[in-house]
Amino acid sequence: MPDVLSAPLVVEFPFTRSLGPVQSAFLTGLRERTVLGVRTCDGKILVPPVEYDPVTAEEIRDLVEVAATGTVTTWAWNPHPRRDQPLDTPFAWVLVRLDGADTALLHVLDAPGPDAVRTGMRVRVRWAESRTGAITDIACFEPYEGEPGRAAPHDGEFADPVTGIVTPARLDYTYSPGRAQSAYLEALAGRRVVGERCPSCRKVYVPPRGACPTCGVATTERVEVGPRGTVTTFCVVNIKAKNLDMEVPYVYAHIALDGADLALHARIGGIPYDQVRMGLRVEPVWTEGSRHPDHYRPTGEPDADYDAYKELL
Repeated sequence: MPDVLSAPLVVEFPFTRSLGPVQSAFLTGLRERTVLGVRTCDGKILVPPVEYDPVTAEEIRDLVEVAATGTVTTWAWNPHPRRDQPLDTPFAWVLVRLDGADTALLHVLDAPGPDAVRTGMRVRVRWAESRTGAITDIACFEPYEGEPGRAAPHDGEFADPVTGIVTPARLDYTYSPGRAQSAYLEALAGRRVVGERCPSCRKVYVPPRGACPTCGVATTERVEVGPRGTVTTFCVVNIKAKNLDMEVPYVYAHIALDGADLALHARIGGIPYDQVRMGLRVEPVWTEGSRHPDHYRPTGEPDADYDAYKELL
């Protein structure tokens, strides 16, 4: 039995967004140790707040301060915290309905073990020592035996309000290709490009997916394509990616390899970025020891006629 291919992959980027008046008040309030919700048209108090009524879709701005105490409505134990999670010791993910609110807030509960957590238990906010106007200003929840708090109107006004946030997004996973893509990757290691032909529509797909995306039938017939191809469309990248040793600007393009009915994407090199164009004929460039092309460069052939690739745009 052949070895199963696998590789660790990470998708990571900073997500930047501006804040409207409701979200701005909520996050600024956390910085000031104040938890705000919003009252809907039917009188329910939502925490975290939203800017539009989920039932009527009307804009809502009636802010309400709720208590920093509440009740656990459901929970799940996390025995192995991951990088950048709120606590570095085992904890419980909890939904907490704060006193005065009608909905629950997702956060973490600092508890010695799962036996110490239960639905219905009373908890309170443990504030972070340093607060900047983010959900992490709530360091966690902790068990609490005091009296319930109350809700009160709030004007949402704070000095130096938070108007925008940057949230790091990261996804770590292990990718294991199936039969078709394993064959494709193994062919690339031999400096060949292999696709699969649909037995129904006869189109050749590269990279192969193991099934025709149009007909929905399995594909098993392998077809070698390229290695040359045609640029069908492209974009100029002007923002340097983290951990990518590549100077900007550069061009990323969709390339229809000769004999393929699906364009793949790759970087274009060997030509100034402002001279890349639709119809440009290109070929792969391999580096020593690489299992895939480093980039594609012009072949010097005349540009392909638009009718030859218009169906692949």
